[in-house]
Amino acid sequence: MLCCWIACMMSMNCLINCQFSCTEASLVGDSGCTEMWFKVWDKISTCGLKLHHHYYQFIGSTRVSESWWRKLLLSWVICWTVVSIWIFCYMNSQATEKRKETLASMCDERARMLQDQFNVSMNHIQAMSILISTFQHGKNPSAIDQTTFARYTERTAFERPLTSGVAYAVRVPHSEREQFEKHQGWTIKRMDTLEQNPVHKDDYNPDLLEPSPVQEEYVPVIFAQDIISHVISMDLLSGKEDRENVLRASKSGKGVLTAPFRLLKTNCLGVILTFAVYNRDLPLNATPNERVQATDGYLGGVFDVESLVEKLLHQLASKQTILVNVLDTTNQSHPISMYGSNASDDGLELVSYLNFGDPFRKHEMHCRFKQKPPWPWLAITTSIGILVIALLVGHIFHATVNRIAKVEDDCNKMMELTKQAEAADVAKSQFLATVSHEIRTPMNGVLGMLHMLMVTDLDVRQLDYVRTAQASGKALVTLINEVLDQAKIESGNLEPEGVQFDLRAVLDDVLSLFSGKAQDKGVELAVYVYDRVPEMLIGDPGRFRQIITNLMGNSIKFTEKGHIHVTVHLVEEVIDSIEVETKLLPKNTLSGFPVADRRQSWKGFRTFSQEESIHPLSDSIHLIVSVEDTGEGIPIEAQPRVFTPFMQVGPSISRTHGGTGIGLSISKCLVSLMKGEISFVSIPKIGSTFTFTAVFTSSSSSSKEYKSQQINNHTNSVSSEFRGMRALVVDPRPVRAKVSRYHIQRLGIHVEVVSTFKQGLSIISQRSNVTHMVLIEQEVWDRDLNSSSLFINNLEKIDLSTSPKVFLLSNSIRSSRANPTTSGVCNLTVIPKPLRASMLAASLQRAMDDGNKGNPCYGELPSLSLRSLLLGRKILIVDDNNVNLKVAAGALKKYGADVVSSSSGMEAIELLTPPHQFDACFMDIQMPEMDGFEATKRIRDSEQNINNRIHFGELSVQTCNNVLNWHVPILAMTADVIRATHEECLRCGMDGYVSKPFEAEQLYQEVSRFFH
Repeated sequence: MLCCWIACMMSMNCLINCQFSCTEASLVGDSGCTEMWFKVWDKISTCGLKLHHHYYQFIGSTRVSESWWRKLLLSWVICWTVVSIWIFCYMNSQATEKRKETLASMCDERARMLQDQFNVSMNHIQAMSILISTFQHGKNPSAIDQTTFARYTERTAFERPLTSGVAYAVRVPHSEREQFEKHQGWTIKRMDTLEQNPVHKDDYNPDLLEPSPVQEEYVPVIFAQDIISHVISMDLLSGKEDRENVLRASKSGKGVLTAPFRLLKTNCLGVILTFAVYNRDLPLNATPNERVQATDGYLGGVFDVESLVEKLLHQLASKQTILVNVLDTTNQSHPISMYGSNASDDGLELVSYLNFGDPFRKHEMHCRFKQKPPWPWLAITTSIGILVIALLVGHIFHATVNRIAKVEDDCNKMMELTKQAEAADVAKSQFLATVSHEIRTPMNGVLGMLHMLMVTDLDVRQLDYVRTAQASGKALVTLINEVLDQAKIESGNLEPEGVQFDLRAVLDDVLSLFSGKAQDKGVELAVYVYDRVPEMLIGDPGRFRQIITNLMGNSIKFTEKGHIHVTVHLVEEVIDSIEVETKLLPKNTLSGFPVADRRQSWKGFRTFSQEESIHPLSDSIHLIVSVEDTGEGIPIEAQPRVFTPFMQVGPSISRTHGGTGIGLSISKCLVSLMKGEISFVSIPKIGSTFTFTAVFTSSSSSSKEYKSQQINNHTNSVSSEFRGMRALVVDPRPVRAKVSRYHIQRLGIHVEVVSTFKQGLSIISQRSNVTHMVLIEQEVWDRDLNSSSLFINNLEKIDLSTSPKVFLLSNSIRSSRANPTTSGVCNLTVIPKPLRASMLAASLQRAMDDGNKGNPCYGELPSLSLRSLLLGRKILIVDDNNVNLKVAAGALKKYGADVVSSSSGMEAIELLTPPHQFDACFMDIQMPEMDGFEATKRIRDSEQNINNRIHFGELSVQTCNNVLNWHVPILAMTADVIRATHEECLRCGMDGYVSKPFEAEQLYQEVSRFFH
């Protein structure tokens, strides 16, 4: 249990140190501590903090006295000391046991080999006894003599490796002794005298031996192997040991062994194995007396035990020498040593039992190691090592206890600092929101008043001053917005939304922001969205709009001639199609100027190197957006720091073009939030192309149908008006003609493109298809004024039931006004670029409906349309700021509206409670007491209540001003169009949004959806 606590505390200590180091690394921007580590450690820290809490509460608390810690530490040391001693004893016993097993294996191996070889010799001697019985006693005369016996035994000695010699003794009764001795030529000698007084082999002389005493029978040796031929004539019955052996052999019918004795001549220890030789075959159940009567003689084999065992041990070489003792243990109290010595330094001894075939005699082999056992170094080092580790752990535990107290204090301080940091973060967020609102509000008032001042009677110098002040105010608002966005990104509070939006409508809104600057510079500005891109997507339209605005703003800032071309298509199109590739030929560009190859800008994208990551059946939509310009380009040395915050190409850039240098940094962060990548390619004096990818989710046509209709209501109604018409575009540039066709086709008009007037007249002359309108590019018109006038004249001469309307697509309204030919043509309507659905639809609608009222100047169209829409309308403006109320009221009154102002949401609810006379309401979002969202929700609830009561007959239509369904249009007034969360406005019941101060074009787009 104590070890578990120690492990938990050590892991907790490591965890805290790791968290501190990762926190410091994150503050300095170290990317080594990744988010994955924080996720893993977050789970560990939860468990670790709990264990740490309990540990500190019950063990590490300072409430526990110091004496308890000392007792616990002393108990720990004593416990592990005992454990280490036990480990030493256990490992030492295991080593001893293994040593025993090794010795037992070696001893058993030697005993087995000695026993096997002895059995082989014994079997051969028994076989010789049968041979002698057959040829000595079964033949008359005998077929065996001493010479034959000696030669045979010598030649077959290899079959008896353990015998020193073989001899045969015959039974001779006393009555036949004299005749036997005469036949043999020697006297039967006695053996007991030789046993009592052994002699050396050099002093042995058989003639000096005494004759055998008189007895009933004799057993003299008549045949012997040459090596023991000295035993011939010896009477075996005259020796006590031999007499007992031969009698046992005759009675048992088996081989019997003598006790160890000193052999004649050699004076070495040996034994004799004796077999009885019978004169006839005996049954297996023969009695001892029958065996004795049938015995003719005895065959014995002499074994020199010492030399034989020594020879066997030499055959078994071993790395670890052992000592072997062979004992005759027939008499357990006085065992007889047959081989070996007692000299050994090892007290370990093992016994293996030997079976030499004689059940009467017992033999054993005792084995010992020759050397002392080695020191048990493994057991010593292991036990000491464990004890050292235990002492170190105890020391660590003691140090950890002291560390825990300090860490606990540090944790408490850290928690306090964390709370303070969280409170500071909340305060910072509130400060950003407050500052954003408080700074934008007076700036919007300034810009609104300047805008109203511009439409008054001013001389040229005053108008220039006002425009300069307005441009400076807009630049300041943009700077404030970028700094606030950068602060949100650094604090990690920027999260993308997931709402449904129309991508093409968002791009049209961005075009409207830069249309004035592009026309002032004479720069071609165009957007082209490929057909395969879905109409509706789910994502963050505000952030997408912000990225496009930043990129197009930079292009407008640094481009003085040529074009700015925005293209949007699917990533699959770039991978699978060559059509979207940009070639560096002027004829394949929007304005004819060379551009940087856009393919180099997406060369390093992971999306293109891992095509398998894009699944065709997935709901994800991978878009790739390119913003191409023909501006100054970025110097090579400045390109690596393009996305660095607050970094610009050079100090002169800020003085010449303005800006803070954080727009691209913010765009890169926003692209990352959309799971995309951003890069660029730039060639100095040629231009730049910025490309980024973004991942959205596809939206089905049936989902959120109400919101889609709200967003596209005006465009769809206009599209239905032009659906089925045919248009002819005269433009020699394929890319520019493709852009014109894209925008015209969005209105449901069938478009044909030609490059010359001659081709256009040829198509119009064909009566099979009626051409309703002809759109001529300004470049074609200005190239040859005579041809242009001739085209108009020939067009009027063609006999058509309906004469086509002629439109001039002009990139710069100044050039079209200054051209006398253009202004003198009666039926020629100028459509300013950049083309976008709402402006194009309004221009076509006005020209098609009222072709004889003349061509209004650029800028007059929205104003005239707004006046016709707002004239006499009663509109409620709700804003808590008097300046904003004055600006909004002045802007709407300029177009003929009847304006009522309100300064709070509660007052707006009272004024808009049905029945009322208001046609629309412009509602500020941020107001004290009740914001615009809450006020709108309550207004919608009130309208729904009235509508339900009318539907169920509780109220009459007459009491409600004859209105069956109450729904007053409410438009949100926001400080910044780019960052407006219009989806949240729609969610709470608002019908749209407009920027503060009002822009005529955007105001016209919104109010035209409700007023006709």
